[in-house]
Amino acid sequence: MLSTGKSSAVISRNVMAKSKFEYVRDFEADDTCLAHCWVVVRLDGRNFHRFAEKHNFTKPNDSRALDLMTRCAQTVMTELEDIVMAYGQSDEYSFVFKRKSNWFRRRASKFMTNAASQFASSYVFYWKDYFKDQDLLYPPAFDGRVVVYPSNQTIKDYLSWRQADCHVNNLYNTVFWMLIQRSKLTPAQAQERLRGTLAADKNEILFSEYNINYNNEPPMFRKGTVLIWKKMRKIKPLRSEIICPKASEKLDFLPKCSYKSIKEIKSKEIKPPGETEGKQVEVTRIRTKPVALHCDIIGDTFWKEHPEILEDDS
Repeated sequence: MLSTGKSSAVISRNVMAKSKFEYVRDFEADDTCLAHCWVVVRLDGRNFHRFAEKHNFTKPNDSRALDLMTRCAQTVMTELEDIVMAYGQSDEYSFVFKRKSNWFRRRASKFMTNAASQFASSYVFYWKDYFKDQDLLYPPAFDGRVVVYPSNQTIKDYLSWRQADCHVNNLYNTVFWMLIQRSKLTPAQAQERLRGTLAADKNEILFSEYNINYNNEPPMFRKGTVLIWKKMRKIKPLRSEIICPKASEKLDFLPKCSYKSIKEIKSKEIKPPGETEGKQVEVTRIRTKPVALHCDIIGDTFWKEHPEILEDDS
């Protein structure tokens, strides 16, 4: 009896696995993340100062670039498993995986490489949706790191640290670029002007010299972006899921998306035992998607409003 090509391939792999070369696997490092800890993957744009200059990003903030980053992060959350939330600002994004996640047996390298590759490819894929008049001149790159946090308090403190960093950097950059764009200072002169200033000093410069109240700046710039899972309000049924008033009919077009309900409702024909005719009943399915918020996560309010994020069985 002749063996199939598939069987031969399986046998070949098994032979190789037991070959004399198998010892090389002993050189692989064990990078399993500590159990029952929150796993965080933080991605940062590699040399994004140059990337922003080459692609003519608006200073101090380019909403197109920030929206693109968020779109990429939403894709990561959708495509990868066990991410409960994400936080992003500037050219970085942090993804928080479940405490109990056993995805890829909790290997740090798998967490990091999957997140980084999905994010980078999404950045290229969605570029033209946000930069319609700007060609992508060269591929962007993102580096990553994995850190584990043992408690709810430590993961909250980590996210608070990143949001505090967003505030400090954005306040500085807002004043810095006002000095350059409006007062015509050179970058070196603007840097010298801000040397040793505190947050109150920077706020005073913005208000007294440029009539800018920093608290009125867009929350996305000041607070960054939080991504959490929410019930989906926009419903776009698949063609195969569309049921017409008559069960025997099918629509040959797709209806417009509905924004009225958070539930996807379909009509399905059920035939009870002993009855000759079926009855139309509504079948409801709840779906969720990662949505963007621009809110404070340093205080307790956010966590009280979204307790499900830190639940052990979330």
